[in-house]
Amino acid sequence: MSAAMDESAVIPHSHAVVPADISGEMLDLEDDDDLEVFSKTTSQAGGSPVLSSMPNSPGSMVNQYQLEEEGGGVNTRDMFITVDNPESHVTAIETFIVYRVLTRTTRGDFDSSEYEVRRRYQDFLWLKGTLEEAHPTLIIHPLPEKFVMKGMVERFNEDFIETRRRALQHFLSKTAEHPLLSHSQQLKVFLTEQELTAHKKQGPSFLSRMGETVRAVANSVRGLKSRPEEFVAMQEYADDFSNKMASLDKITQRIIKEQKEYLDELRQYGPIYTQWADLETELSEPLRGVAGCVDNCGRETEEQIRHLAEVLEPSLHQYVLCADTLKTVLRRRDNIQAEFEAKNDALTSWSSSKKVDHETSSRTMEPPPGSMRTCETRKHKNSREELKEEAACLEESVKNANRALRGDWSRWEGSMKTDLKSALVSTADKNVEYYEKVTDL
Repeated sequence: MSAAMDESAVIPHSHAVVPADISGEMLDLEDDDDLEVFSKTTSQAGGSPVLSSMPNSPGSMVNQYQLEEEGGGVNTRDMFITVDNPESHVTAIETFIVYRVLTRTTRGDFDSSEYEVRRRYQDFLWLKGTLEEAHPTLIIHPLPEKFVMKGMVERFNEDFIETRRRALQHFLSKTAEHPLLSHSQQLKVFLTEQELTAHKKQGPSFLSRMGETVRAVANSVRGLKSRPEEFVAMQEYADDFSNKMASLDKITQRIIKEQKEYLDELRQYGPIYTQWADLETELSEPLRGVAGCVDNCGRETEEQIRHLAEVLEPSLHQYVLCADTLKTVLRRRDNIQAEFEAKNDALTSWSSSKKVDHETSSRTMEPPPGSMRTCETRKHKNSREELKEEAACLEESVKNANRALRGDWSRWEGSMKTDLKSALVSTADKNVEYYEKVTDL
């Protein structure tokens, strides 16, 4: 376990360097089914540090973001978000849970200092989707999975509801900490508007989303001519990080399962000594002492299990989901570049074909003004200008996407290091405390 959870396994170094391989230190896992669980991050009473007002232009926002990253950022706590008070709602066609989202802020762009709205899981999905649409190459913290494959028999039992509440709280906290997303109009609407129906209707249509999907698939099939080296390193790191985090997550779940089995045995084991003490008068005192020791070990084991299940495992699992997010963001960046390359190839091909046509037409008589051939020439010229404008626009999109991802990757690394270091150190301290207590019994 100590080798598997070596900090170097999960703490990356630089976004341009793939961390050293630790596959030799990982435990050999059998190919069983993966366990799907929800993040169980401990909820925070407070909200999130966010930045002062940002410029509205996407390009200027990216530049501002870079300057803040290089300068160490700004730490102004002016927004606090809490997710609590879950309520079950039953309709004729569905049953769902609604949570209260309470926001307190001192920002001048908010009309009030406090807002209270009710949101269901689908509303959180809408927020995440709109943020991804507006900022395709920013790393947005993942939501808990919608469904559970194993480990949760009843969908709406208390443990499930509390687990999801904590995960939703963590999602909003991470979003509010982000220097760009914190100031997005989408987040403001989510936190302040009582009803989201009208805003949801303003999103892209089904056909528009289908078109985007088809273009993304076409770009992925076409592939890239050359991906910049730094993003190659990011892709390799994301794959490696995903494998390591999935392994650590699975190992931790197994430890929790084994510890629970051990606790069940302790609970059966202790009463045997108590019953034996009633039968053996001469051995009564030492037997009762053993029974008490077993009971104390059981209580400490139960506390250790609680810490693993509520602190370590959720931290690991949320970064399993984050690894998938990294891969998705990198694919979006690649799609933007692939679309630019396709448009640039089309422009080059068009220019080559027009050059051949021009050489052919130059050997013939010049057409009179207003003729069909003259109109076609003007039309082709307009088409060429349109292609050039589209290619230039896509080239700028590639630059902005690269710049945004580069800056956000550094921000994400810092957040990830802090979260995982805190969880691992806390678990190590808890293990030391556990063994000190059980050896003193």
